[in-house]
Amino acid sequence: MKINIFKKAALSAEEKKRRNKDRLILILSGALMGFSFPPFPFPFLMFAGLIPYFFVIERKEKLIDINRATYLMAFVFTLTSVYWVGAWQVGRDPFLMIAGGLLMFINPIFFLIPSTLLYFARKIFKPALALFFFPLFWITYEYFYMITDASFPWLTLGNGLAYFNTFIQIADIIGAVGLSLIVVLLNVFLYKCILLFKTEKRNSYLFGAAAFVVFIVPVIYGAYRINTIKISTKTVKAGLIQPDLDPYEKWAGGSIDDMADDYFALSQQALNKGAELLVWPETAFPVYLFGGHHPGTAGKLYHFLQSNNVSLLTGMPDIIYYPPNAKIPADAKDNEIDGFHYATYNAAMLVDPHTFDLQRYGKMKLVPFGERVPFVTALPFLGSMLKWGVGLSGWNVGQDTSVFNVNIYNTTPKNNASFFAQPGSPVVKQKIKINGIICYESIYPYLIAEFTKKGSELITVVTNDSWYGNSSGPYQHKEISALRAVENRRSVIRAANGGISCYINPLGKTETATQMYTKGFLVCDVALQSGLTFFVQHSLLIPVGASVFSLWVVGLYILLALKRKFYK
Repeated sequence: MKINIFKKAALSAEEKKRRNKDRLILILSGALMGFSFPPFPFPFLMFAGLIPYFFVIERKEKLIDINRATYLMAFVFTLTSVYWVGAWQVGRDPFLMIAGGLLMFINPIFFLIPSTLLYFARKIFKPALALFFFPLFWITYEYFYMITDASFPWLTLGNGLAYFNTFIQIADIIGAVGLSLIVVLLNVFLYKCILLFKTEKRNSYLFGAAAFVVFIVPVIYGAYRINTIKISTKTVKAGLIQPDLDPYEKWAGGSIDDMADDYFALSQQALNKGAELLVWPETAFPVYLFGGHHPGTAGKLYHFLQSNNVSLLTGMPDIIYYPPNAKIPADAKDNEIDGFHYATYNAAMLVDPHTFDLQRYGKMKLVPFGERVPFVTALPFLGSMLKWGVGLSGWNVGQDTSVFNVNIYNTTPKNNASFFAQPGSPVVKQKIKINGIICYESIYPYLIAEFTKKGSELITVVTNDSWYGNSSGPYQHKEISALRAVENRRSVIRAANGGISCYINPLGKTETATQMYTKGFLVCDVALQSGLTFFVQHSLLIPVGASVFSLWVVGLYILLALKRKFYK
């Protein structure tokens, strides 16, 4: 007798009706979660968005059925919130669109981590008890997704709460992932409250009260912090430059000198408004400006900075050559013809007008496929197979969280000062420490915390969100920075090529911002903070604790499975 394992049993009319109803419920759940993210002003939807999903999976007994339901919910969640990833609106680069399309189907797979762990927990504990562990399983998924080579943790639930400013203040203790824990726990309590309302009113009220407590504690704490936190009087006047260059045209080739003239003109306007530090966006020039091949433009840049006695933080492609006996990074490229190694980075650089010694930082969190092919170190052939049309897919991974030491000068030489002549003795008004976060990295809370631990007084983000048009993406990216401001209690300034450039204060409130696709600048008096929040000091407490618990559940499940197999 032949058995076809792929043949599904025919469903009755009633079963088909139930299946279709479940699908609609799961679509509703995913849509509620997606519409809770910026720019939609409905963060409250997140507090109940998983309830429909729970009603479906709690009736499923088989792992495959639980995961099918989870995938559908997660797919709709992904589609409604990060539909923009393929940059369908502008450019229409084929590789970027393919990568974005694949993300729509790959991202939901990671949501199967908490649902699978829930299934394991049901086999170990009572099914009614297992759901209470689901918030820990969800945190395990969010943390695991952050540390893999193919990570895209954009949909960390805490990121979606940026508009609820009072609620997110507790992130200085628990971080964005801790906020995710609260969100999922609220959903569990509210689900239990609704489920038991008709049959066990007393327990229903208890769960309702528990949900209220879980919600109100962050609100009370947030109101307290907003009214008591002290914003430092130590400030720096930052000039944020937004040139609004077309990124596709820029990387296709254009006049570097014309680009430089745009930057100089906007920067001069910012300096005329009193800017003490200039910040240019990610990959301000599409060339290795300081690699020795563009001495004319590099000279003009230095001359401009020295003439105005101002330091510059800028995004910039960087290339480093390694002599034969040097310590070479594991992912360095090999020039077989000339026999040397080199590495290229999507970098941030601090350019001081009075020294040629650049302070460099190479981007450590690269966009999967867009900037680096996942697992390319282990599988090198993937690098030659997958390359983005604008040539950004081969960056090396940065090696360290570098903090820049910035000199803020208080003397301004005349504009006709000769290149690198010493215009008297430049007087340093103040010395500050800042970082140079590059674009996508701002969604990683634990990475930013490392910069703060090293003394950074200000979070700077250089970015280029113009790839994605005037979609939800740039607005979400900007609002995610509000979480980083609260977690670290640091000001955040963003210099974005086409927007949104802004200044966010340590309470996560936007003080000033540009519009998308406008050319201009901002000059902001930015507060410089010191001290370390509880989150910065103990940032891994919640995710590692949740992960350890989840691994324990997996271990118990395996032991019980082995016991059932060998000791029947």
